[in-house]
Amino acid sequence: MDQEITIQHDLADKQFYVTIDGSRAYLAYMDLGRKTLDIYRTFVPNALRGKGLAAKLTERALQFASEEGYQVIPSCSYVERYMQRQEKLRSR
Repeated sequence: MDQEITIQHDLADKQFYVTIDGSRAYLAYMDLGRKTLDIYRTFVPNALRGKGLAAKLTERALQFASEEGYQVIPSCSYVERYMQRQEKLRSR
C-alpha cells in the first residue's frame, strides 16, 4: 500500500478505523471499566484485504490500551492471534 495509513480513534463509538477509497476497516471494543478493554471485532472489507490493515488497527488499539493503562481481553480471534504472535516475538 503506497499511501500512508492514518488510523482514527472514535472514542464515542469505541472504534479505531481507517477509510480508504470509500471503504472502511475498523476495530471495535468495549470499555468494561476497571481499566479493561474487550476488543471484540475487527472488520476489513474485501476491497481492502491483504494490505495489513487489521494488523495496523490492532497495533494502534494495543498502543492506546498500553498508554492509558488498560488491560485487554481479546475476544476477537484475530486480535488474540496477533497478541500471541507479538508475545512470541518478544520472548525470543
